[in-house]
Amino acid sequence: MSDFETAQRLWAPWRMEFIRAPQESGCFLCRIAGGPAHDAENHVVGRRGTALLLLNRFPYTGGHLMAAPVRHVATLAELAADEMRDLMELVCRGQRLLAGVMRPEGFNVGINEGAAAGAGLKDHLHVHVVPRWEGDTNFMPAVGGARVVPQALADTCAALRAEWERIGN
Repeated sequence: MSDFETAQRLWAPWRMEFIRAPQESGCFLCRIAGGPAHDAENHVVGRRGTALLLLNRFPYTGGHLMAAPVRHVATLAELAADEMRDLMELVCRGQRLLAGVMRPEGFNVGINEGAAAGAGLKDHLHVHVVPRWEGDTNFMPAVGGARVVPQALADTCAALRAEWERIGN
């Protein structure tokens, strides 16, 4: 038997909403980036200069964050120096926030540039910051032995925003 046949399955039924949803016109990150008045309802944890940090609405694990530049660019190579700095500062801040709130034992930090690389949103660069725990193997759906950390996005967002305020800028 292959590893795929014997692997435990990660059941993440909330992802069906994402899979079945009609493709929205335009870029959801651009809509969110342009509307800071709606940050709480869009699960934006915080902003820094030219970038924002938000929860993934369709996470594989609780606390799955995405950092993205405000400007609509597809690749790291297109970023200006200040955009790169702000983006990477938010990636690091996201790790600190998750460490303070969720106490993960590790992180996956990754970028998928383009559809061939697995990007679900191929035209607006974003960096995934995924908290991990020993024994959890659920970053990729093809990997077995998964566990899901259940917590409502609004609750996770509120906790991370409180931690943002606690640790300051």
